[in-house]
Amino acid sequence: MTRHELDAAGIHDPALRAAYLRCRLLNARHGRTYFLATRLLPAARRPAVHALYGFARWADDIVDDLGSTATTAERQARLADLARELDRGLRTGPTADAAATDGGAGAEPVVRALAHTARVYGIDHRHFTDFMASMRSDLSVADYPTFQELCGYMHGSAAVIGLQMLPVLGHVVPREEAEPHAAALGVAFQLTNFLRDVGEDLDRGRVYLPADLLAARGVDRARLLWSRETGRRDRRITAALADFAALTRGFYHRAVPGIAMLDPVARPCIRTACVLYGGIVTAVEQDGYAALHRRAAVPRHVRASVALDGLVRVGAARMRARRAARGASGPGPLTQAQEAA
Repeated sequence: MTRHELDAAGIHDPALRAAYLRCRLLNARHGRTYFLATRLLPAARRPAVHALYGFARWADDIVDDLGSTATTAERQARLADLARELDRGLRTGPTADAAATDGGAGAEPVVRALAHTARVYGIDHRHFTDFMASMRSDLSVADYPTFQELCGYMHGSAAVIGLQMLPVLGHVVPREEAEPHAAALGVAFQLTNFLRDVGEDLDRGRVYLPADLLAARGVDRARLLWSRETGRRDRRITAALADFAALTRGFYHRAVPGIAMLDPVARPCIRTACVLYGGIVTAVEQDGYAALHRRAAVPRHVRASVALDGLVRVGAARMRARRAARGASGPGPLTQAQEAA
């Protein structure tokens, strides 16, 4: 199936194919919900999504998972190296010569794939610059006094991911009309992660729940640490997490109208991602907001049901696209592009 995706996307260079495969493996291994939804996209568009995810995951791993003994200075150095490779890759493109001579666009496979995707889909380079800025801030910022300040961080860490995805998904309205919804969906997904991972983030020394939201319920970092370390629950923490869940659902509400603005064949993918990620919020709620103590997950049978519904929607969307294409070009065999969908 991987070969089919790369062929459908017109990616034939062996080194570039290997780079995209690396990104696909990262997506499959670390982004199960995201990867499942991606399977609903036309084959030709999947490698680009894998490249965007793979690069983001690579940078995030430098910040959080680069070995337990890595110092902040070492992580900063690795991020700086990645930023230089990214800048060079976006400027020069994923050329084999650059990879072989000066470590340019191909020195790190995820950068090589990302540079190719950015060029093919015309993704604004500022989105990657803003993303790297938020990654750097994770090495020095441990909490956020206000939700407004958290939003500044999430612009680079989440909103721009939605904006990067938009050209790949395609849209049937002017881009500037679809962009706010795409950005809101990126933020909704990240807020979901913050809610689910609040305990794990606390172990890393970070609190992404803004202090003003916590303080409204009489909660602070010290109380979160007490609950995490003792395993004891606190009704004030539960109330604060419930507030955060409601805030998160508000961003899903803002994002959903944007699904109808996407290319019809991409809509089932994003609708499925919304339902699955929204299901994580539901799982946290149903678990009594115990996210400080255990990680909530969407039950497997629910994931399977949502995926099946997505497949049905994909089939219907592709059938309509094929009928429209046949109507425009007259009867005859499907084109290679139509088959790849």
